[in-house]
Amino acid sequence: MALLVIASCQLMVVLDITIVNIALPDIQRSLDFSTTGLSWVVNAYTLTFGGLLLLGGRAGDILGRRRVFVFGVLLFVLASLLGGFAQNSGQLLAARALQGIGGAIASPTALALIGTTFREGPERNRAFGAFAAVSAGGGAIGLLAGGVLVEWLNWRWVLFVNVPVGLLVALATPRWIRESEPHPGRFDVTGALTSTAGMVLLVYGFIRAGQDGWRDGLTLAAFAVAVVVLAVFVLTERRSGQPITPLHMFADRNRAGTYGIMLFLAAAMLGMFFFLTLFVQNVLDFSPLRAGLAFLPVSAVIAIGAGAASRLLPRYGPKPFMVVGALLAAVGLAWLTLTDVHSTYAGSLLGPMLIFGLGMGMQFVSLTLMALSGVSGRETGAASGLLNVTQQVGGSLGLSILVTMYGTAGDAEARRQIPRFLAEASPAERLWFRRTGELPGRWADEILTAGVSAAFVMAAIFTVVAALIALVVIQVRPADLERLQGGTGPGPR
Repeated sequence: MALLVIASCQLMVVLDITIVNIALPDIQRSLDFSTTGLSWVVNAYTLTFGGLLLLGGRAGDILGRRRVFVFGVLLFVLASLLGGFAQNSGQLLAARALQGIGGAIASPTALALIGTTFREGPERNRAFGAFAAVSAGGGAIGLLAGGVLVEWLNWRWVLFVNVPVGLLVALATPRWIRESEPHPGRFDVTGALTSTAGMVLLVYGFIRAGQDGWRDGLTLAAFAVAVVVLAVFVLTERRSGQPITPLHMFADRNRAGTYGIMLFLAAAMLGMFFFLTLFVQNVLDFSPLRAGLAFLPVSAVIAIGAGAASRLLPRYGPKPFMVVGALLAAVGLAWLTLTDVHSTYAGSLLGPMLIFGLGMGMQFVSLTLMALSGVSGRETGAASGLLNVTQQVGGSLGLSILVTMYGTAGDAEARRQIPRFLAEASPAERLWFRRTGELPGRWADEILTAGVSAAFVMAAIFTVVAALIALVVIQVRPADLERLQGGTGPGPR
C-alpha cells in the first residue's frame, strides 16, 4: 500500500507533463492563446517543476518527508483545480506554474520515501522498479489519458482529473507511510533561485534560437545571462554551509555518470513523444483518442523492461542494463529517422517505438538505483531531487534543441517545395499561401516529416552519448552487487 501511494503520486506528477499536449488545440481556441503563448502551457509546468526540484528535496530532508510530501500533493491538487476553472490565458499559466511547484515538492520526497520505507536489497529493488516504470511510462499514459478526456469530455478535465487522485493520495499517506526523521538545517534560497533562473534562460535561449536564429540579439543575451547566473549558482553552492546541491555528489563517478545519462535520455524521450504526437495527428490524421492509444504499447513495454531489469539487477548489476538500454533506444530512434509521408503506424512506427520503450524501461530502474546507492540518509532527498532535475532539465533543453533541428530542416524543405508547389497548386491553394505564407495539404505534411526526421537524428545521437557514458564512466564493484542482493556491503559513502 505504501508503494501504491508513492507511485500514484509520481504518476500524477509525471503524467501532467504530457497530458495537456493533446488538449493544446482546444485550449488555444477556448482561451484565445497565440501560437507562441500556447507553448508556455507546457513550459510553465516543466520549468518550475525542474527548477525547484532541488529545493523540494531539501525541504523533505529538513522538515520530514511525509509532511512535505502531503503538502506538495495538496498544492498540486489546488493548482489543478484552479487551472481547470481558468477563464483566461494568464490564469491558466499561473496555475500551471503552481502545479510545477507542487510537483517539485512532492516528486523528490516520493522517491526519498522509498529509501526510508523499504529495506535495502531485493525489497527496495522491486520498489524502485515499480517507481521507475511509473516515471518512465507516465508520459505515454498522459498522452492516452489526454486523448480520452479531450474527446469524451473537454480540455478542462486533463486538469480536473488530478483532484480526486491527489486527495486520495493525501488521505492515504498518514496511514501507510511513516514519517522520516527530520534533519535540522536551513534552506538555500539563493541556490534555488539562481538554478531556476539559469535553466529558464537556457530553455528560452534555445526556443528563441529555433524561432529567430542563432544571431538574434535576445537569443545571445539569454545564453550569456544564463551562463552568468549558473556560475553564480555554482559559487553559491561551493560557499554554502548547507547547499541545495551538495557538489561533492558529483565526485562519485558513478553518480555523476548517472546524472549525465539521465540528461541525454530524457532529452531523447520527451522529443520522441512530442514529435510522434505531431506526426500521427497531422500526417496520419489520428484523432486525439486514437493518438493516445497509439502510445499505449510503449507504456506496456517500458513496464516490462523495468520489471525485468529490477529482477536481474542483483545478478548482473546496473551497468549492462544502462549500456544495452541506451543502445536499444538509439536503434529505435535511428529507425524512426526513416519516417516519411508514406509511413504507417503499424508498418513504420510501432516497431521502433517498442524497441525504444524496452530500452528506456531497462534504463530508468538502473539509473534510480545507481543515483541513490551509498547516499547518506540526510542527503537522500537532495540526491533524488538532483536525479529528477536532470530528467526535467534534459527534457526541456533537449526538446528545445530538437525543435531547433526540426525548424531548420523544415525551413530547408519548405524552400525546396515552393517551386513545385507553385507549379502544381490549385488557385485556392495559391490563395492560402499568399494569405498565410504557409504551404497547405500534402506539401505541409512533407515539410513536417522532414523536420521530424531531422529531430530523430539528433535524438538518436543523444542516446548514443548516453551509452558511451554508461560504458566508459560507470563502474560497479563486487561490494555493490552484494548490496543489491541484500547483503551488508559497504555503508553509505
